[in-house]
Amino acid sequence: MPNSLRVISIPNNYLPAIDATITETPPEKLVKSLMSGELKSVAVIQAFLQRARIAQKLVNCVTELLTERALARAKELDEHLAKYKKPVGPLHGLPVSIKEHIGLEGLDINAGIVSWIGKKSPATASVVQLLEALGAVCYVRTTEPQALLMLECTSNIYGTTLNRHSTLLTSGGSSGGESALLTLNGSPLGLGGDIAGSIRVPAANCGIFGLRPTSGRIPLMGVGAPTIGCETIIPSLGPMSRTIGGIKLFMEALMSSRPWENDPTILPIPWRAENQWLNQRLASGKLGGRGLRVGILWDDGVVKPLPPVVRALEQISQKLSGLPGVEVVDWKPHQNDKGLEILAWKKADIDLLISPVGPSPAPQHGTSRYLGYSAIWNLLDYPGLAFPVTQVNLMQDSKDESYVSRNDDERWIWEHYEAEKEVGAPVGLQLVGQKLEDEKVVEGLNFKFQPNLG
Repeated sequence: MPNSLRVISIPNNYLPAIDATITETPPEKLVKSLMSGELKSVAVIQAFLQRARIAQKLVNCVTELLTERALARAKELDEHLAKYKKPVGPLHGLPVSIKEHIGLEGLDINAGIVSWIGKKSPATASVVQLLEALGAVCYVRTTEPQALLMLECTSNIYGTTLNRHSTLLTSGGSSGGESALLTLNGSPLGLGGDIAGSIRVPAANCGIFGLRPTSGRIPLMGVGAPTIGCETIIPSLGPMSRTIGGIKLFMEALMSSRPWENDPTILPIPWRAENQWLNQRLASGKLGGRGLRVGILWDDGVVKPLPPVVRALEQISQKLSGLPGVEVVDWKPHQNDKGLEILAWKKADIDLLISPVGPSPAPQHGTSRYLGYSAIWNLLDYPGLAFPVTQVNLMQDSKDESYVSRNDDERWIWEHYEAEKEVGAPVGLQLVGQKLEDEKVVEGLNFKFQPNLG
């Protein structure tokens, strides 16, 4: 694709070398440097503020920079470390970006709705209070689509957020501002929201990690959305990061604050280390017993995934099939369009499931459609973690022009896919676990579920 459409390398042209190094450091490593005093929080915040400004110019992902607020907090943290010789908490000095509809006291909280412009948040959201108490520094707020209910990130307030891999492509929705900022290294760790795929779809579109936890694990108090109070499908807040280590860091730290003690809607479940379960499964499988059983969802029976997504599934299936103690099974959904997958899950007796996040890689603007692969897990309230696998390859991923679509949604998806316009775009999948088994999903992906693509 024309180089003018790819903006991946541009930020480093405008940053001092030290700031480029800081902003490209994975969050799990960055926080160690902050906690030890090797890096000052003020310097780190300044670096990320500058990179966020550049990202905004390139892909339109920022609604507001919290410069004064963030630098004041960073100064406090540096002074605390110098005086007491210990960090405030496990996120000491770490910059965290947040989606605009997650409230900060006295600031706008419009959820992308024009009529809500000027509406002020009466209090800072519970999750933000917890993160700040753990040492995090909230320094930027990010874009979202109108009413948060779109697979793309566009509104009449902020316009359209772009994808760094090609400005022809969407960053996804509704947490598309987060994914766009993170993928340009403008944030080490972000907080998004998910009611039908709004964390996982942008994460897959931009080539990062994004966790939709089981509802009731992360507080929702102080979040603005037109769906608040509608509990047919309960929304979840969750972390987004360039690394799986960042996802694990966020969840371990937040759960260590025991959020259920101040919010009766939160389940009193601490973060549980599930590596022992994983090791037991693998050991059993190596000895001929019941090993780690992973299902692969190739097609939900409604919209067949496009060639690059199928290729990603094949890569993962081949990798897992070669691991001792792991059994890979083809998982056939049961009346996916009626939300009855739980029956198929029980019948197949699988531990974890690998599924497309959507039927396509990041679509061109205005062409996103079909959320069946992501929304079904919200309906069942199963945790899902999006992760990058590969990139669109023109030689391997051209579509079969003779394919006959089964319905209008599938026809739309296939007709609007043009491999030549998506070369180099990320292709992501999701790892899904059963309700309240969030830890198994994170530990499972932390294990070896990503192909070694170099």
